[in-house]
Amino acid sequence: MCGSTNLLKQDGVFVCQSCGTKYSVEEAKKMMVEGTVSVEGTVRIDTSSELQNLYQIARRAKDSNNSENAQKYYDMILVKDPNSWEASFYVGYYSAMQCKIGEISLAAQKVSDSYPATLTLIQSNLSDKEQEEAITEITNRVIELGNMLFNAAYSSYKDIDGSVRNQFSPEYMNHAFCAANLMLLWGDQLHDIDQTKYKDTIVALWSNGVDCMGLALKGALDADSMAALKTMADAYENKISELSPDYQKKNYSSGPCYVATAVYGSYDCPEVWTLRRFRDNILAETWYGRAFISTYYAISPTLVKWFGNSSIFKTICLAPLNKLVSKLQANGVESTPYQDRNF
Repeated sequence: MCGSTNLLKQDGVFVCQSCGTKYSVEEAKKMMVEGTVSVEGTVRIDTSSELQNLYQIARRAKDSNNSENAQKYYDMILVKDPNSWEASFYVGYYSAMQCKIGEISLAAQKVSDSYPATLTLIQSNLSDKEQEEAITEITNRVIELGNMLFNAAYSSYKDIDGSVRNQFSPEYMNHAFCAANLMLLWGDQLHDIDQTKYKDTIVALWSNGVDCMGLALKGALDADSMAALKTMADAYENKISELSPDYQKKNYSSGPCYVATAVYGSYDCPEVWTLRRFRDNILAETWYGRAFISTYYAISPTLVKWFGNSSIFKTICLAPLNKLVSKLQANGVESTPYQDRNF
């Protein structure tokens, strides 16, 4: 070896142009560290070992439900491996897992925005079997996350004092919609790929999303948001029925007891449980009762929207409602927790 740094890459090795000595890539790299070397050609530094370590740490954090570390290491993986479907999905997923109540809508949107790119990476880089495994993994995570975010929004909304709850109804409805939409949109993506192959998965996703929207309709007082949510729930129920004719549609048309919920401050309290039983088991059994229900739900949302937070409105409505509740309970209508009837 003459010590010359004039190297030229030939047939996978670096050859000294002065004495003809051949150097491996590692030897050439060492020379570059210890001294200045003039190299013609491209030196490729192998980072596969480092990337493998990052995957190992990220997956370990995922398996132990350590959302903070999982997000951190998947973020690092995405920088080094832009073709990683795992990193593409899990960066947003683990960010959403750590979000606060007020951040639910934005966090859910970030996850759903990753769907097209994630699916493209899955289809481009994985075998058929690996694609199915990846889609199953994401589906399970999406259903888990969607329900978690929805339940967080729902519980937070229910805990708000009844006298001011309707002020927060639009925000709650937006959080509920975005959480449900996580599942609906992933189902849409799979439907566009192969609705036959992924039929059961799509139905599970859409059904979970519709169930969340149905629950969101109970107790919320923002009429405009509820109308939009009801329309969307109906549309997805029709789509589910097309894929799975045995699907039993749920009835969300009755909605909440708007006036009673505004007056008593909760959809889940003894007085409202009694009134809901009266609606489902007595009024709904006759044509004139159903006509009254339809009229009530056409008028009461707007009434509550404008006057529901008024103390005068609550005072005027409280006495007749108390009288009706007392009469119903005296006639055997229970005041225990109640699940609305599906028609």
